Amino acid sequence: MDTNTKLVISTLFTSFFAFQLLFHFISYWFSAKVSPGFNRLSFEKKIEWNSRVGSTCHSLLVGVFGLYIFLFDEATIADPLWGDSSLVKVNIAVSSGYLISDLLILILYWKVIGDKYFIIHHCTALYAYFFILRDGVLGYIGNFRLLAEFSSPFVNQRWFFEALKYPKFSKANVINGILMTVVFFIVRISSIPFFYGYIYSVLGTEAYMRLGFLIQCSWISTCVVLDVMNVMWMIKITKGCIKVISLISQEKAKNSVQNGKLD
Repeated sequence: MDTNTKLVISTLFTSFFAFQLLFHFISYWFSAKVSPGFNRLSFEKKIEWNSRVGSTCHSLLVGVFGLYIFLFDEATIADPLWGDSSLVKVNIAVSSGYLISDLLILILYWKVIGDKYFIIHHCTALYAYFFILRDGVLGYIGNFRLLAEFSSPFVNQRWFFEALKYPKFSKANVINGILMTVVFFIVRISSIPFFYGYIYSVLGTEAYMRLGFLIQCSWISTCVVLDVMNVMWMIKITKGCIKVISLISQEKAKNSVQNGKLD
């Protein structure tokens, strides 16, 4: 077993156990310290809370590290298809450990937080990551896809506000909702045309043909599955954002009429 393989396996297992520890122990302690409302939550809410704490930590960790790799990793920038980078493998291994940990949590607490779309998402991502970790190919692509995780903290924060019964129209809630919509669009939707444009540009090239039929099909099919889900989630998020903004506008107009000064 070479050094790279040992690094990947040790990182993956460390990540798995770290996120299990975070879910079962650290999040309970930390959340109670920083948010008094946590202790008043039901058992079911605490389970989802801890799951989302793990999701946020994972997103920030792999997102920031992924952005550094995206901007500065010479091996993958020079050759997006075949550039083999230890940094990329570490980031993918961290994410894989988290996904396996989260799959286990989803199964154990299925009646509380079970979601078939998360199962599809996690399994699809893990299938794609397998080829990157095993064959050292498509590192740039895999790392680029991880940048989508920057939207997760805002999605989770929206749930935290709801669990703590923050008013829907509170300033913090509205600002987070707008940021969630904008960031989700930037990292998950706006990149779609450029991403598939790149795929089209390398089709038939010698580097692409060397990947082999299985990796070619797996690359494109997994990205299509994930992007279909991203579009579905984007539509849902946008509808919610528009609804809130519309209700705020109606409330302001109502208050203006009551004050006798219709703007």
